[in-house]
Amino acid sequence: MGGIVVPGESSRVSASIPVGAPGKHQGYLTVPHSRNDSAWGSIQIPITSIANGEGPTLLFTGGSHGDEYEGQIALLKAARWLQPEMIQGRVILLPSLNHPAVLSASRLSPIDGLNMNRAFPGRRSGTPTEMIAHYVYHQLLPLADVVVDLHSGGKTLEFVPSVIMHDLPDRELHAKTLAALQAFGAPAAAILTELDSEGMLDTAVESLGKIFISTELGGAGMTTATTVRIAEQGVRNLLTHFGVLRDDEVASSQPGLTLHTPEAGCFLVSHDAGILEMLVELGDRVVPGQPVCQIHHFQEHDREPAVYEATASGILWCRHVPGLIGRGDCMAVIACDYEL
Repeated sequence: MGGIVVPGESSRVSASIPVGAPGKHQGYLTVPHSRNDSAWGSIQIPITSIANGEGPTLLFTGGSHGDEYEGQIALLKAARWLQPEMIQGRVILLPSLNHPAVLSASRLSPIDGLNMNRAFPGRRSGTPTEMIAHYVYHQLLPLADVVVDLHSGGKTLEFVPSVIMHDLPDRELHAKTLAALQAFGAPAAAILTELDSEGMLDTAVESLGKIFISTELGGAGMTTATTVRIAEQGVRNLLTHFGVLRDDEVASSQPGLTLHTPEAGCFLVSHDAGILEMLVELGDRVVPGQPVCQIHHFQEHDREPAVYEATASGILWCRHVPGLIGRGDCMAVIACDYEL
């Protein structure tokens, strides 16, 4: 049985289930991928759709980057426990959106080298990553009222576990998104200004006037019991907040910190290559001029390390993870307190 017809440009990706139809349906999105070892091959991406009665539609995605795991785990669990009789509305779950990247535990797809979260709105006749993005944009976003894309820092970054939104010019949409941000219940909430938002799922959803929530839940290419618990409870909290999950209570309090990155200077970018030494811990408060990290030039042992200082008052919200760092890499992000 194929997917139900929805508004939007036709796609080369097909669904094995009637996405959005009443009941619980679990199957695959089939992405055509002819290659040397499989002439008529395809990529199969797991998808779950649960619907019952009238109510909003929430689309949850994980695995946009294959080395980020909290979202994948939380959505795989939700795909098992969530049943039609528990909800009023629709829930669509894509735990491993960029399935090739998930299979290779990599940020980018090993097939086409593309970043799923820079590929929107995609292309119908593009590479596999572009075809997946095109399907989501044209077939799933028209169904959705709210989109939640669960991220963490992957192998190269680590964050204070946070739920994230953008500072939106549409103040009504901003207020609705902020309420959802607070309902998620992560330790920190961040109103993020991106260095580059071109091609992001975030930007695609916001341009349609819909609520978009993201996360950064840890990182370092691994999970912890705490970060997975935050992801699981956040999913449940949002389902409850939007009235989809019936007879449930929001279990987490509002975030202890509300942060933002008001200027590009909040992102500390390396102009050196070497061994990174952090001088403050993740979550520590810093002030302008305070040394945050330094880079040791291990091939020039007589050379003093390059010291990088905080450019704003706030907390060390994100840090680079591997010991080696190159020029142009983001070493750290300083997030400032945000006044609601």
